[in-house]
Amino acid sequence: MSASTLRHWLWRTVCAVSGGLTVTGRWQVRGGAVIVANHASHADTAVLLAALPPSAKVVFGAAADYWFDVPVRRLVATALIGVVPLRRTGGGSYAELLRVTGPLLKAGHTIVIYPEGTRSTDGGIAEFRSGALRLARDCGVPIVPVAVLGTADVLPKGGTFSPGSPMRVCIGDPVDPHQTTAARLRDAVLALRTGGHHALAA
Repeated sequence: MSASTLRHWLWRTVCAVSGGLTVTGRWQVRGGAVIVANHASHADTAVLLAALPPSAKVVFGAAADYWFDVPVRRLVATALIGVVPLRRTGGGSYAELLRVTGPLLKAGHTIVIYPEGTRSTDGGIAEFRSGALRLARDCGVPIVPVAVLGTADVLPKGGTFSPGSPMRVCIGDPVDPHQTTAARLRDAVLALRTGGHHALAA
């Protein structure tokens, strides 16, 4: 059994006992892709691993100085989540993102990026940064908007784990990154979050 499959079933089990998880939409990509998702909780990562099929081979880019400086966090990041370390120093954040994730995308992995840059504390979705879109364009892969709901009730930023609330992941259609913008991807995530479907064609 592959590492992606093990992580998928591990986190499906965790989500099931934490309040339940509903997935709408269907993963339609074969090969590499970039996901853009809203971000309100560390639990977002768990529900995405549970919601997406193992064939997506999901990988998360995360700060090396946080996830890899403590042995326990490093173990969780590598074994249970599938995090690749990104250095945040030197001012070349996009160059580092491309260096680390470019080969993974070419090998058929899905890279999850939270383009707000930080977790929301008020339930809103901040403006999307353009790094994810640029990465998809430079690597020639589709970009997929995904909305995550309910995770902040289970694990709020700065709060404690409170199981019992249902969680939901809404998967959008893959988009040609050359035919959209960061603002339109944010609109698509907002529409998915409210049960709608936002057209992203040019």
